[in-house]
Amino acid sequence: MPGIDDPAPDDVSPVVRVTGPLDGLVVADFSRVLAAPMATMLLGDLGADVIKVERPDGGDDSRAWGPPFAQDESTYFLTANRNKRSIALDLSSDEGRKVALALIDRADVLVENFRPGTMARLGLGYEELSARNVRLIYCSVSGFGQGKGARLAGYDFLVQAVGGLMSVTGQPDGPPTKVGVALVDVLSGLHATIGILAALEERRRTGRGQRVEVNLLSSLLASMVNQASAYLSAGVVPRALGNRHPSIAPYEALNVGDHTLVVAVGNDRQFAAMCRILGRPELSEDRRYASNADRVANRGDLVAELERLLSGRDVEQVVAELVDAGVPAGVVNDLAAAFQLARDLGLEPSFTMQFDGGEVGQVAHPIHYSGAGVSYRRPPPRLGQHTDEVLHWLGIR
Repeated sequence: MPGIDDPAPDDVSPVVRVTGPLDGLVVADFSRVLAAPMATMLLGDLGADVIKVERPDGGDDSRAWGPPFAQDESTYFLTANRNKRSIALDLSSDEGRKVALALIDRADVLVENFRPGTMARLGLGYEELSARNVRLIYCSVSGFGQGKGARLAGYDFLVQAVGGLMSVTGQPDGPPTKVGVALVDVLSGLHATIGILAALEERRRTGRGQRVEVNLLSSLLASMVNQASAYLSAGVVPRALGNRHPSIAPYEALNVGDHTLVVAVGNDRQFAAMCRILGRPELSEDRRYASNADRVANRGDLVAELERLLSGRDVEQVVAELVDAGVPAGVVNDLAAAFQLARDLGLEPSFTMQFDGGEVGQVAHPIHYSGAGVSYRRPPPRLGQHTDEVLHWLGIR
């Protein structure tokens, strides 16, 4: 069976050979929606052969999550499913399970995010599969873990609510607000990827696989960083502060006419430079603002003074002067302007792939390597597009 540390067999992919760091790795992807599919896509970007198992009647739930659509496929599905082959299997049937087991016997990694207990009821639980394939890395992604939270359905929005993220997001006098993207799913997908890669390294040393478990609630709590530390170490329960930072000032959005200027002043030197550019260098020596702790304590007065000094100024010119002086500053971009900024900086943030006679846009893999790195070999698949191909590869008629 091929492994990350073994030579890649010639038949891993009948179409495209790759030389990425995970070339030769076979991933059986039983996941859907976002968190776990993002993890498997990242593995695919790095060279793994990812085989996505989908139910025949509709496939991955996110295929129906639109509009918008591109080439009649949901753009939500397109975001996390490139570099994969799709096979349609009815896992409730004996024939479907037979094919699934044949795939798992050849796999290095299995990823699933069914409600806890579902895979075991299908005869595809970790205990059964690890006995068949001792080298298998079995990654389960759930909402609230495999214990008392197993019965709870885990969706990003729900976890943002019960996990505390919404309590620190939004305006102080407004309702709790979710983040504008499925951030908990993204974080959980990254944690799942890290866990899988660590388990593969352990397998290289021991020859044995293991189970990797990731849940959305724990991923969110681990990602609350300074907010979580304030609670655990100092007993401070954080609250929503709008665009302000609880421990740094000025680190917020400032009104400049019809525009919004964002400054992220992280030290006294940057604050002094900002005061100089705004024509009030002595402000940095005012006892109310001399240190960061002073500025946080007197934030209201400070923001009012800064907005007074900014009144009538050209926001683009102010940004240019602040950036030249080493002060982190910018305006609030929409997503189109954000991608253009990345292009202007030479970061190559996106690319297009051929898809059913047309093209679909994709966000580029964010990691760059000096050696073997990422490759974009396959566009997101249509449902069951590679069923015959994979069955032939598995030797099943």
